[in-house]
Amino acid sequence: MMTTTVPVSALKRRASAPDGEGSVQVHQDPSVNIGTAKVFAVYGKGGIGKSTTSSNLSAAFSKLGKRVLQIGCDPKHDSTFTLTKKLVPTVIDALESVDFHPEELRLEDFVYEGYNGVMCVEAGGPPAGTGCGGYVVGQTVKLLKEHHLLEDTDVVIFDVLGDVVCGGFAAPLQHAQRALVVAANDFDSIFAMNRIVAAILAKSKNYSVRLGGVIANRSHDTDQIQRFNERVGLNTLAHFPDLDVIRRSRLKKSTLFEMEPSPELEAVQKEYLKLAATLWAGTEPLVAEPLKDREIFDLLGFD
Repeated sequence: MMTTTVPVSALKRRASAPDGEGSVQVHQDPSVNIGTAKVFAVYGKGGIGKSTTSSNLSAAFSKLGKRVLQIGCDPKHDSTFTLTKKLVPTVIDALESVDFHPEELRLEDFVYEGYNGVMCVEAGGPPAGTGCGGYVVGQTVKLLKEHHLLEDTDVVIFDVLGDVVCGGFAAPLQHAQRALVVAANDFDSIFAMNRIVAAILAKSKNYSVRLGGVIANRSHDTDQIQRFNERVGLNTLAHFPDLDVIRRSRLKKSTLFEMEPSPELEAVQKEYLKLAATLWAGTEPLVAEPLKDREIFDLLGFD
């Protein structure tokens, strides 16, 4: 019987082909792949709005007629609540309910339908300090594969926990084609973005994931993001200002597509629909060159 404390033997590491120089990331089962869906992994500094961005992007894809699955990869399991109107039980919760015998689970035990048909899963995680988030993500994808949900999915969005470079951070990169970075127009989130870019480039040596671009969030201006992008080789895919309607949508447990109409809201909705259409059409892979910490410090700021 398995426990929430993941044994070291379960955390197989790549010996012959490490995931980037010096990496000791968890090695996922290479036989478990998502299939034909377009897969995006959303990264960014903790608290920057990844879940808000992911959920509204999922809703936008659904508005374009796509079958969407969003997978929350944070133990807080709050990625999908604006889609489902509740904090849904996690995969770990479901496994615990059957004494960690996954063959006893049904799809409805861990997959919940949200706004406009978006399917929602919260991977959850082991108790603090007792296991590996990467293992949980791997188990989630395996369950979805075994229950054939991925065969009927057009778009998969991984909403990944922020500020972490362990296996939980890296696991979705085995499955994603494009990694998207959410950043505000400030030093801290751009500093975090630079490290995320370095991590994604390291993983791209062994997996098909590539950088897709930057989503500017919670920012009136984008001058600092643009300065960073020009220096390292990134581009901005969408820009969402720091608007009160976005804050209120979280408090109302709703996507932006369910809020009372206003000119301000309509502009944001159009930007999400445009972003979804751009990602569906396909973006060119970006090969960025991350900066050293001191270089970022000298680059950003006002003259």
